[in-house]
Amino acid sequence: MSGVDLRALTQPVGITRIMAALLTCMSFSLVATVGYVSSPYWAWCMFTWCFCFFFTLVILILEFTTVNSKLPFAWEDFTTAFAMLASLMCLSASIIYPVFFSCKICHRQIGASVVSWVCFGIYAGEVALTRLRPSGQNSGFLSSLPGIMKMLEAFLACLIFTSLDNSQFAGSPELQWCVAVYCLCFIFAIFIILISTGRLTSFLPFPFDKLVIVYNILAAVMYMTAMVIWPLYSFRNNKRPSNCGTLCHWDKLVVVTFMVILNVIVYTLDTAYSIYLVFCVSRQ
Repeated sequence: MSGVDLRALTQPVGITRIMAALLTCMSFSLVATVGYVSSPYWAWCMFTWCFCFFFTLVILILEFTTVNSKLPFAWEDFTTAFAMLASLMCLSASIIYPVFFSCKICHRQIGASVVSWVCFGIYAGEVALTRLRPSGQNSGFLSSLPGIMKMLEAFLACLIFTSLDNSQFAGSPELQWCVAVYCLCFIFAIFIILISTGRLTSFLPFPFDKLVIVYNILAAVMYMTAMVIWPLYSFRNNKRPSNCGTLCHWDKLVVVTFMVILNVIVYTLDTAYSIYLVFCVSRQ
């Protein structure tokens, strides 16, 4: 039978999570009062604040009721990884929302943007608290460097999806290949995260670390092809329109290009580090 643990709410990490839950709730509430905006960037910002609020609240409830100790995965690893992901998501929302949806006289939008920046700082503080806690080092996959890079790859893919529009690649096999690369790599990155977090690698009939290396190499090569093909076919005979506004179709192509370049760098680093771990560290 589960009990209750008041320390989950009174310790510094617990207080930080309570503040994060309140502030993320405040962010999406302020934006909701302004009204719906038909934009994928608006949807991403709202999803970010709702997602962070919901999972922060779930973490608080599970720790308060001590149910977290009965879960079949490394709890501290999960909460540390969530704090990292939430800080990245809040950082992106804190940049995107004021750029696209705020103005000098938009008081609620400005308030939501400021609160979102505070949320980013709080989640970053939680990362520092959980990574530096004296009870021991986090040894799970998600709080390790390969796990962090996998989350970053999936996060950048989400930003790419947010900027994609069917009209951008319809009728172009070359650009459709790029979209297939983004989707396939995202799916396999999530698969690796789930398998590693659930500690299911020992049930696989093949060495999982070797499979990850092969995947990382293929993903890096595929993203490199997308890094070349996407701008080549997106911007060919396609100059920025003179009447291009804040949510311009052309600007989304630039966002996708920039995120693809970042993901190429991350996948390349992930590949190099995976090879180093398997063939150098494991043999020492």
